[in-house]
Amino acid sequence: MFRWLINNQVWLSRKFDKVLPYKFRVDGNYDFQENIVPACLKENMVVYDVGAGKRPLLNSKVKEQLNLRVVGLDIEQEELEAAPSGSYDEKIEADIAGYRGSIDADLIICQALLEHVRDVESAFQALSSILKPGGLALIFVPNRNALYARINRIIPQSTKATILAALYPKMQSKQGFKAYYNKCTPAEFKALAEQNNLAVINEYYYYNSIYFSFFFPLYLLWRLWVFVFYGIYKEQAAETFTLIVRKY
Repeated sequence: MFRWLINNQVWLSRKFDKVLPYKFRVDGNYDFQENIVPACLKENMVVYDVGAGKRPLLNSKVKEQLNLRVVGLDIEQEELEAAPSGSYDEKIEADIAGYRGSIDADLIICQALLEHVRDVESAFQALSSILKPGGLALIFVPNRNALYARINRIIPQSTKATILAALYPKMQSKQGFKAYYNKCTPAEFKALAEQNNLAVINEYYYYNSIYFSFFFPLYLLWRLWVFVFYGIYKEQAAETFTLIVRKY
């Protein structure tokens, strides 16, 4: 009964979304994986998938078709070893904040990682040290300004995990790492990019998330808040965002 009630509220929330302008309905994770990353892939690239661990974004079929060399970099070796066979040509166990690369990457994929890093300044230095001049980094991250991110910083990790498991069991396997959201705003990320010889060549902002869809009245209030926030602060009100940066 509980699961039926939650599913019903989620259905109502998604039904309501259909009347909203398109830009407020786009799923940032989906757009990053299905549109942005594929558009940036070229043959014979050296690609670093940073923080993906057991869930690499590129599969072996794409690797073979484009003759890619994919390096997996993650803070836990166990995560890297749990990835599907053949996902990575090289596995590097390292904390991105303390890692310094070999300037050999044509492309870096960094999805939903930097919100979990305390020292984001050092992480940007690492990304720059991995990229060749002219190489691209695709960075997707939740916005520190989002309401769910503000709540997330207050709720203890164990409590958050319990709540998410009850409300959204499919998300349980994707959680587990504490989020800090340090400097995770569009303005601060663009400043960090510039400080590390990374020019922002494209930026995408998303105003959609599922966190309040378990209770439709609350979802409506959250949607109203997003519209008001956006009207005042524009892209700083995004739920998530992607920056594409090029090393110069």
